[in-house]
Amino acid sequence: MSADLKFTRRGFAGGLALLALGPRAAAAQGFAGLGAERSGFASVVPGRTLTFPADHGPHPEYRIEWWYLTANLVDPAGAACGVQWTLFRQALAPGPQHEGWANQQIWMGHAAVTRGGLHRFSETFARGGVGQAGVEATPFRAFIDSWEMRGLDGMSDTTVAPLELKASGPDFSYALRLDADLPLVLQGDAGYSKKSERGQASYYFSQPFYKASGSITIDDKPIPVSGPAWMDREWSSQPLASDQTGWDWFSLHLASGEKLMLFRLRQKDGQHYVSGNWIGPDSASTQIAAADISMTPVASSEIEGRKLPTQWNLAIPGRGLRIETTPLNAKSWMATSFPYWEGPISFRGSHNGVGYLEMTGY
Repeated sequence: MSADLKFTRRGFAGGLALLALGPRAAAAQGFAGLGAERSGFASVVPGRTLTFPADHGPHPEYRIEWWYLTANLVDPAGAACGVQWTLFRQALAPGPQHEGWANQQIWMGHAAVTRGGLHRFSETFARGGVGQAGVEATPFRAFIDSWEMRGLDGMSDTTVAPLELKASGPDFSYALRLDADLPLVLQGDAGYSKKSERGQASYYFSQPFYKASGSITIDDKPIPVSGPAWMDREWSSQPLASDQTGWDWFSLHLASGEKLMLFRLRQKDGQHYVSGNWIGPDSASTQIAAADISMTPVASSEIEGRKLPTQWNLAIPGRGLRIETTPLNAKSWMATSFPYWEGPISFRGSHNGVGYLEMTGY
């Protein structure tokens, strides 16, 4: 996108067309164009100290950013379900932020509810600068239209809790309260998360210790739910290398109280980049050596003409972890502008628990 683009309503529509309707062109630069050159945008470099509450807010000098929450829930009968809430910010061009419709930021929201035989999702877009979407660090609020993640009275910048979360689609809605009594976690190396050996990286932190409670509504029937939840915060200007086609990402709640984040960035030459952090029940985070991570697909599902690895064997010998993951619903396909798979999973083996799997670029 040219930096001298005139930002009008027509420009906004054109920007959405490029962002949301041009996956073929974007595919040449990694999933959703995230491997495109970052000229003019800020670079992610090691050694930056993340600070709060400032880093709960937006970073418009970087090209891409998200506020991403997943929850593994159960109803009173013990039936499992999952919830996703995501707000993405994408900059069309670098430079000082313009007012109103001239603003360079496009916002995109995704929301979903998943059960064993059901997966429903919704997608919405907004332009920055006109009050339809945005994020405020203090008091914390992330919103797009009526979808909202906001801090409640007494919210701690350290735990990012308590929060209220709500979203709705044509045939579902949910409203949750999120509490946590442990501090957020810096992923990668103190928040600097490498994505390749060629300089691609992001700033990345999480709150994996949320306890969610509230209700989901499906076909006008409200259902009380509760369970663990996980929020990821990440921003970058080029999170993928141009030859990385997508990723497989896991967030895992171990029954022992520990947490685990793993990802694999798939490269065209087959030399995939893997990374992860082991998070203790006291929130202490330790980066895992790539040589100690094994991520092996073991079964696939056919979805929308694609073959996706929906069951995995994961192993970290240094931690004594060997598990097999199973999706709650193998058809958890997000048929959004850039489609991907996102859904709740369970796992068993050396450790048991629940979590979420996201797969892009298939």
